[in-house]
Amino acid sequence: MFFSFPEDARWNADRQAVEFGVGIGEYEGVVRVPRQVFRRFLDAAATPERCLEAYHLQRTRLELVAERKLRRRLLTDDGNVEITGRDLREREHQVAHRERHAPAIRRVG
Repeated sequence: MFFSFPEDARWNADRQAVEFGVGIGEYEGVVRVPRQVFRRFLDAAATPERCLEAYHLQRTRLELVAERKLRRRLLTDDGNVEITGRDLREREHQVAHRERHAPAIRRVG
């Protein structure tokens, strides 16, 4: 499966969220990341501008979460994807678990 993420991130004032597009096959949807999710990345107030900056800094991570939710068919009622703080914590837990249980790498030389 090949996912595509166009360069179309924008602030949705009505939903108080950063939105960006996602496509896979014939499906084209929107991924929404609410303002409160960005608070974990920001030391200051989560203004629309700072949320968009944080999106660009965390883009790969957010795209991976969106891919995971699409593979699991975890869509909102309108057929799109919403990333929550819980989704990010789940991803962090998976990475930490993998690192703890990965075989040790030895250097030869």
